[in-house]
Amino acid sequence: MARRKPRGRPVNGVLLLDKPHGASSNEALQHVKRLYGAAKAGHTGSLDPLATGLLPICFGEATKLSAFLLDADKMYRVEGYWGEKTSTGDGEGEVIERCMDALDVEQLTAQLQHFRGEQQQIPPMYSAVKHDGKRLYELAREGLEVPRKARDIRIDHLEPVAVEDRHFTLDVRCSKGTYIRTLVEDLAEAAGGYAHVSALRRLEVGAFRADGMVQARQLEEAAERGREVLDALLIPMTEVFKAWPQVQVDASRAFYLSRGQAVRVAEAPCRGLVAVNGVDGEFLGVGVINDDGLVQPKRWIAAN
Repeated sequence: MARRKPRGRPVNGVLLLDKPHGASSNEALQHVKRLYGAAKAGHTGSLDPLATGLLPICFGEATKLSAFLLDADKMYRVEGYWGEKTSTGDGEGEVIERCMDALDVEQLTAQLQHFRGEQQQIPPMYSAVKHDGKRLYELAREGLEVPRKARDIRIDHLEPVAVEDRHFTLDVRCSKGTYIRTLVEDLAEAAGGYAHVSALRRLEVGAFRADGMVQARQLEEAAERGREVLDALLIPMTEVFKAWPQVQVDASRAFYLSRGQAVRVAEAPCRGLVAVNGVDGEFLGVGVINDDGLVQPKRWIAAN
């Protein structure tokens, strides 16, 4: 049977979408994909419907590299509401605990140091983590709570931005897999009270920053002006991994890499992941320095 051709046009690159409040990450993805008429697209890490901010959307060949963005560190600005703990950890859930004590700013600030660095965190029930083949949020909606394994996370930056009455705002830079709702709950309990997330905005994903985001309204206006205007909003493949260590290979080495073989490249780093480019500057894929000091292809996008 012949392989079915994908519907839509070939689009390659990354769009830094400012996900709107109330939309799920998949809803935002599908809307953008329709505007572009793209054959293939995917997002790199979900945001809750109540969250806004940076949602990188990969098109075409860039979808092969989305895992590297999923693994990237993230930065958030989170607003917590003091005095109430909810079933979901945010404003959508039912209030399950209350405290009438006023927010003690000094006590809250003093606890921040205990939540920086490497640590373990238990995922919330309202999360996409699986338990016996079912998502935790599905079990939570059935009124069930099951034991969850703690996960290793890392918080590199945790600083207060503002405190007003019962509202406090924090900036958080963290590793993948960190649940900000759980962080706010745990921080509040350490400070002697309860809190939940009232607003959350993602500001960074790896090397991508909020100042490069495009709002849904801007996309719709661009779509009315034509696909060339839309495509101009994409980050090209050569720019996606610009902040990584770079190596350049000639046509011969590129051929061997495209066949899965490791090659020696002069002046390559001693270890770690690298962005591999051709002599003309074209981005070819992601490589890793193996134990022999050779560049081993890890995710190749160039045509075979």
